[in-house]
Amino acid sequence: MSEQQKDKKRLPLTARILIGLVAGAAAGVAANMIFGQQEWLNWFVQNVANTVGQVWLRSLIMIVIPLVFASLALGVFGLGDLSKLGRVGAKTFAYFLVTTTLAVIIGLTLVNVIRPGKGLDADTQQRLIAEFGSQAAANRDAAQGLTFGVQLILDIVPRNPIKAMADFNMLALIFFSLMFGVGLALIPVERARPMVGVLEALGDVVTAIINVVMSLAPYGVFALIFTVTARFGYELLVLLAMYILTVVLGLLIQTFVSFPILLRMLARMSPLDFFRKIRTAAITAFSTSSSNATLPTSMRVAEQELGVPKQVSGFVLPLGATVNLNGTALFEGVTVLFIAQVFGMGLDLGQQAIVVLMSVVTAIGAAGVPGGSIPLLVLVLAAVKIPPEGIAIILGVDRILDMCRTTVNVIGDLTATAFITRSEGYEFTPGSADSTAGS
Repeated sequence: MSEQQKDKKRLPLTARILIGLVAGAAAGVAANMIFGQQEWLNWFVQNVANTVGQVWLRSLIMIVIPLVFASLALGVFGLGDLSKLGRVGAKTFAYFLVTTTLAVIIGLTLVNVIRPGKGLDADTQQRLIAEFGSQAAANRDAAQGLTFGVQLILDIVPRNPIKAMADFNMLALIFFSLMFGVGLALIPVERARPMVGVLEALGDVVTAIINVVMSLAPYGVFALIFTVTARFGYELLVLLAMYILTVVLGLLIQTFVSFPILLRMLARMSPLDFFRKIRTAAITAFSTSSSNATLPTSMRVAEQELGVPKQVSGFVLPLGATVNLNGTALFEGVTVLFIAQVFGMGLDLGQQAIVVLMSVVTAIGAAGVPGGSIPLLVLVLAAVKIPPEGIAIILGVDRILDMCRTTVNVIGDLTATAFITRSEGYEFTPGSADSTAGS
């Protein structure tokens, strides 16, 4: 049998990843129900399943830095005219701001209506704080090292871009990549062409690595999901069921109400067609809980499935993976009010407005890695005078919610590429990254 015939008989990658996801979840739940917290199971989860999953996840994150640098620099260069760059940048950030604010408002509306914190009794509250108090303290300490305001602005401009890359400082990397692209656009084309060739070759190498890593995705996804579900006790999910329901309901409304409306109005695209084409990126985001790890897949999906031009995906998606975390912002808003309800602290409209503002701002600074938003959540709690130890109440189920909110973050980034593509007059050409601008 020829290689082509084998490829045709093989299941699509999306289907294989989904099988890995379902099988891993089923195996993990079964292991937890049958063996509970037996020592051998904990050892296997930590040393075997988690190790396999993390190796695959790190393989994806490994290529994020070269991918962001090459994609953003080429994206800026491809836009050419710097006035066009300013226009596209303004529209991109405006879209991010609108969708993130909308997400927080949806979350706060739901938590005020459902009031999940009122159903959590004092005994459960104390149990959760006792069990996860040490993790809460670690996140509180991490939050003390975070800076906002003038210092954040200064940190965006790196003194040493190589060090920024080594430290995985995405905001600084994005700034340097944008400036590098601007520099390429400003010099004569014949002088820029050799460097553009190097960046394009770097992009091709990264793409080849992505293909290899994604071929192992079903196994990596199985291991990651097994690790999560094998650790979860059914009892914990029951105790926090109303809180989980509130967050997930908000994320579903953002995904299947807000985004489809925006796709219809701004991108003039069928939501059903959109969701069908991006399913590989959505499943990868859910499995990895990392916007950064999903970025290579998102870019491939945007260009090959949606038909977004390379200069648009290369500009919008790296920015979105860092600053457009609307699912995270919704989660933060719901969680702050939930913890306030648990402690019997009522927040007036002014304080809730502060929660909206802080959730939008801190979502920009959230690391695109599993659990990256938790230290920032401490800052939002502190802003409205809620004891930061309260995050211990939700830490036990955070990984499940992290998977859900990361999926919404990634889908939001992809809707932004559709909006920019349409608004800039480009054609959607699936299977080709060389779309050209319309008249």
